[in-house]
Amino acid sequence: MDGPIGVLAPVPADNDPAPAPARRGHDRKPRIAFVHEWLTTYAGSEKVLEAMLAEFPEAELFCLIDFLKPEDRRRLQGRRPKTTFLQKIPFVRRFYPYLLGLMPIAVEQHDLSGYDIVVSNSHAVAKGVIIGSDQLHLCYCYSPMRYAWELQGQYLSEAGLHRGVGTVLARIILHGIRIWDVRTSFSVDHFMACSAYIARRIKKTYRRDSTVIYPNVAVEDFTPGGERGDFYLTASRLTPYKRVLLIVEAFANMPERKLVVIGTGPQFNRLKRAATPNVTLLGYQDFASLRHHMQTARAFIFAAEEDFGITPLEAQACGTPVIAYGRGGASETVVPGVTGLHFFEQSAEAVREAVERFEALPKPLSPWEIRSHAQRFSTQRFKREFRDFVEVAWRDHQKQLRILPGLQSRAGPRIE
Repeated sequence: MDGPIGVLAPVPADNDPAPAPARRGHDRKPRIAFVHEWLTTYAGSEKVLEAMLAEFPEAELFCLIDFLKPEDRRRLQGRRPKTTFLQKIPFVRRFYPYLLGLMPIAVEQHDLSGYDIVVSNSHAVAKGVIIGSDQLHLCYCYSPMRYAWELQGQYLSEAGLHRGVGTVLARIILHGIRIWDVRTSFSVDHFMACSAYIARRIKKTYRRDSTVIYPNVAVEDFTPGGERGDFYLTASRLTPYKRVLLIVEAFANMPERKLVVIGTGPQFNRLKRAATPNVTLLGYQDFASLRHHMQTARAFIFAAEEDFGITPLEAQACGTPVIAYGRGGASETVVPGVTGLHFFEQSAEAVREAVERFEALPKPLSPWEIRSHAQRFSTQRFKREFRDFVEVAWRDHQKQLRILPGLQSRAGPRIE
């Protein structure tokens, strides 16, 4: 795994001078708050949040809006987070993505003054909470706000704001959000990045170093099994940036090879029109079906430029090779010649050429080597690295304030 992009100050040695007396009731363990963007579905960032909260079960949770289903809420230990005024807007669940201009104001309304450690789990505005000078703010960053930076054009197009007065107003709002986004990065004491790719983006956008801690992947739920079939597989939400269409187009030019597509989304009908007889669109599939297809596919194909990309690692946990676009997170999680291959152009021709290279390999890739690689991204590994990061940052923060209270966990205090 990539080493840290930025290095925190070392933990004080046992023979360091004794800390000065606490100034704010520091004879107690620190109070911890987690700030999440919104809880409307249970996807990648929510799985990371689940692992974070499992390590710090005493922490409290804040978010903009909360509409989790009961079965998903149980994964977060049944927590009811503290929300903002956005929660009270009628039908907000349907159109909250269009309220980006209100989100900075909303997230600043969270009262976090009673907490010692604040962890923002952020891909949009969560890191913009207001923090006091004595508080420690750690940000787990999936990306600087995509809507306001490199994906501004796509965001405006999908919102129907690509021309007229609407686009002028939207661009003015996004300009203000970019200024706010950079300014609020100053309140973060330490950034964690979900990949080295995002660490570079954080450096470019905020001029801040960060430490790479890869997200948790449920490798224990994805295991090898079943006989290999004669089909290739791709699975994702069917949105434009996932580039599933170019995979379908590639197989339209390879009628002798089979492709199975799992997922639903705005592009489903367009993919259906483009699909040839050798392409099967299954739509939404439950977990058991998804895992079975991953276990028996010849290879998994991934054409998106993702910040990290969990699905390719789920396929690798099944011992399945991955043919992936060689930018973004997949450039770090797919090892050429060991767990799969890369292609370096998002085009149907590049996918076709990569499939041919894969089939021309002198010997099959080892399923057990592929799975062994995926286990490096396990939930247990994430929990350990995340807790260690928080502990070191807290010790360093307390050393600066000349105080050193204990930090409790499920297993008891790790710092005394």
